[in-house]
Amino acid sequence: MKKLQADVVVIGGGTAGMGAFRNARLHTENVYLIESHVFGTTCARVGCMPSKLLIAAAEARHHALHTDPFGVHLDKSSIQVNGEEVMNRVKSERDRFVGFVLEDVNEWDENRRIMGAAKFIDDHTIQIDDHTQIRADRIVIATGSRPVILPEWEKLGDKLIVNDDVFSWSTLPESVAVFGSGVIGLELGQALHRLGVKVTVFGRDGSLGGISDPVVLQQATEIFAEEFPFYLRSTSEARLNADGKVEIKWAQDDETGIFVADYLLAAIGRTPNVDNLGLENIKIDTDKRGVPIANPETMQTSIPHIFIAGDASNQLPLLHEAADQGKIAGENAGKFPNISKGLRRSMIGVVFTNPQIMSVGARFATLKNQYGDDFDDKVAIGEVSFRNQGRSRVMLVNKGHMRVYADKQSGKFLGAEMAGPAAEHIAHLLAWAHQMEMTVPKMLDMPFYHPVIEEGLRTALRDVASKLSK
Repeated sequence: MKKLQADVVVIGGGTAGMGAFRNARLHTENVYLIESHVFGTTCARVGCMPSKLLIAAAEARHHALHTDPFGVHLDKSSIQVNGEEVMNRVKSERDRFVGFVLEDVNEWDENRRIMGAAKFIDDHTIQIDDHTQIRADRIVIATGSRPVILPEWEKLGDKLIVNDDVFSWSTLPESVAVFGSGVIGLELGQALHRLGVKVTVFGRDGSLGGISDPVVLQQATEIFAEEFPFYLRSTSEARLNADGKVEIKWAQDDETGIFVADYLLAAIGRTPNVDNLGLENIKIDTDKRGVPIANPETMQTSIPHIFIAGDASNQLPLLHEAADQGKIAGENAGKFPNISKGLRRSMIGVVFTNPQIMSVGARFATLKNQYGDDFDDKVAIGEVSFRNQGRSRVMLVNKGHMRVYADKQSGKFLGAEMAGPAAEHIAHLLAWAHQMEMTVPKMLDMPFYHPVIEEGLRTALRDVASKLSK
């Protein structure tokens, strides 16, 4: 058993962990990074980047199949999807992104990188498998997350997959049952459908892509329902049939049916990887899921020398959030006990479906919870439909709806939700405005070019401006 003494130990080598390791080393060289599986980050290996590669292939086929309204007529029978070529590009480009991450990792002293599963012995001691024990002054937990699997799905064997498995396919299957109508389920479900895979999406609580605004949700639900089947408030039972395929017996309202698929894709959510860390051996405050609670400005837990960052925390599981949290946690662990508040940016979220979905700042549900019965008196809402928005109509992407929220008294921009064209770009404009604490009148003073989709944003801002207190 090797025994080491460290100033800082970072548990987890993903986006947050790597950020924490880098920033802790700005204050001390005696830092160790522990990884239980592989370096390369969830985003690069099985998340952001490979999913966008699959989506890009899906978009190419979708555009080719829908040129007729522009007067451009293609022989649709000649548009073929080669599943092997699609997946080869996905994996090849994915490996390139992972390679960039590994280049950074390989530049670090290999004696400071330890492979193995870490577990708390006490609040200063970390055991790594059966080969190493480290006594650390400060510790950063950055162990990431994993997909949630319902126990009743275990009987499906290798017909049960998660998003990680999709990106190891050598070709595309004929059919997939997607469980989960959140970001991952919706992105992958639509992409597979557009590549010619038979897809049905199943949800339970009526949610779609994380949208909390009821008006935007209704519009988005109608739009996506036009393209592929989904049942957002369904009950279901999954089993293997005599042919070894997944058979989904489902019911929603008065409707029932059976969907047979090659795979069941589990995308109902992710859970932080903190359950096997030995947290029971330390007295740390956790939420109802058993996840350590952290101060979002310092990433410090209830044990002053222990910090947490990334998907392992009880905060937003997004790459840019993980990077920011990792930087804050690593810096504070490195210079402890002299900790400071780090930069926390305005919330921004994007779903890369078509139409895209975005949210910025305070979402509708957040404001409802915050103001309660005073919501209508305190919050002004402006909106725009993209059905007749000029540039959107020119490009035949005129689907969707946006709602923006402002404080009635001060005119301060509070947040927005949208399903519609160019949402990823509009989200950035709004996130910058939100972080700068701009008022709606100030936002309307900003330049808008013509003709652009962003003019739809100006329409929504004008709408909300008309409802502000004079």
